[in-house]
Parts: sequence; structure tokens; C-alpha cells
Amino acid sequence: MSEAMLDLKGVAKGYNRGRPSEVIVLRGADLTVARGEVVALVAPSGAGKSTLLHIAGLLDTADAGTVQLAGRGMDGLSDRARTEVRRAEVGFIYQFHHLLPEFSALENVVIPQLANGVSKAVAEARAKGLLDRVGVGARAGHRPAALSGGEQQRVAFCRALANAPKLLLADEPTGNLDPGTSDQVFAVLMDLVRSTGLSALIATHNLELAGRM
Repeated sequence: MSEAMLDLKGVAKGYNRGRPSEVIVLRGADLTVARGEVVALVAPSGAGKSTLLHIAGLLDTADAGTVQLAGRGMDGLSDRARTEVRRAEVGFIYQFHHLLPEFSALENVVIPQLANGVSKAVAEARAKGLLDRVGVGARAGHRPAALSGGEQQRVAFCRALANAPKLLLADEPTGNLDPGTSDQVFAVLMDLVRSTGLSALIATHNLELAGRM
């Protein structure tokens, strides 16, 4: 196996820790995602998929265990350092697109790049290229409310890849779409991931989609 992009060992997480009502979400979770590997995370609702993704993406911290990204330990980093790693190396996609409603599709893909220190001209060129690639380039000037659900999610894919991350984390990325649109949008996502050599961890309930990872 190639070098791991993501490596979780012994990860544990609970809420209301130490109280009688404590809920244990993860206990001793181990997971490795190699460079360029696409992994499906399949489990029923409430099993801890989102919690695991949040810990892997440094949005949350584990109560125990270790997290490594590209061979670098993430444990003990300051909040600022964790934010910098997330911004530069991790892309997130959620079930709901969470696009900024007052900005156009193009601007939604440009903004994360500006936050990462990229010039506006370079950011706009990359955003246009990504939107063209997923088939919504002609809709770049439209705000999210003027886009279909499938188009909105494609823009969200582009936003997640705007800063050329090494690891993509997706939480039910097509779960809010009808079956036909879901299949089309998922095909776009897989093409993006595989053509860019990304490592990806994708949570899904859909066994048919999982079988394509």
C-alpha cells in the first residue's frame, strides 16, 4: 500500500463525558486511507460517520487516539494551526451544499482561494476551470437560488477542490438529491477525485454508490 494520506488509530469520542448520560460515539476506531485511494464509509444513521469525518478533518478533537495527515501528527496542534491545515490540505462536502446565497457560483469557488492567499485573477481562472469541468460553467454568474439542486452540489464540489486539497471528506454528498440526479452528480464527483489523484473518504448510505469506490 502507498503512503497513508489519512491514518486514524484508536480514535474514541463521547459526549457528556464522565456523566451517567454519556454517549460513546466512537471507541477504538482505526482507519487508513492511502494516497489516491477512494474509500466508502458505510454505516447506519447515528453510528458516528459524521463524527469520524469531523475528527479526520480537524473540525473536532478525539478524546483518545491519534490522527495523522500525510504522515504528520495532528494531535496537540493549536486551533490556528489546525485551521491552516484544513484550509490548505482538506476539502469538505456535505449533504447540503451550504453555498453562500448572496454570492454567485463563481464567487463561491473564488472566496476560499482568496482566504488562502491566492490572487483574485488566479482564483477566478481556477474557479472557471472547475465549474466548466463539472458542467456548470455557463451558470457561473448565477446565485445558488437560481441553480438546481444538482447544480448547487456541483458548485459545492468545486468549492471543496478550490484550494487543491490532498484529502477530500464527503458526508452523504448526494443524499439530498433524487436518485437520477444523485447518480449523475456522483459520477462527476468520482471523475474529479480520480482525475486529480485525491484521497477521499466518502460517507454514504447508498451501497450501489459505495460499490463504485
